[in-house]
Amino acid sequence: QYPDILTRIPVLVPSFDSDLRVAFDRQMELSGVRPTILAEIDDMTMLRLFARESQCLALVPPVVVLDELMDGVLVEHFKIPEITERFYAITQSRRFPNPLVKEVLSHPIEEPGL
Repeated sequence: QYPDILTRIPVLVPSFDSDLRVAFDRQMELSGVRPTILAEIDDMTMLRLFARESQCLALVPPVVVLDELMDGVLVEHFKIPEITERFYAITQSRRFPNPLVKEVLSHPIEEPGL
């Protein structure tokens, strides 16, 4: 159960360059939890690989490990609702805009926390 599990099982986390990591550290401080950080990993692809190959918890957006979650290779233990990550789509104005892109961008998807 969150947050107790974070004191018993080591955690793989993104580096301090990640907003996700900053939010995680802030939430841990507010919760009074001192997790054991096994590794800080700069690259989400590497974090994904380490998550698959270790017996640790990993702080990673579900979208990064979606295939592993769907295949049952990884299991989502819990979400931290106070931590969210935003993704932005930036497009150029076009003389002949792609109608599919317009459709996708007109319906934002809200994901509740990590």
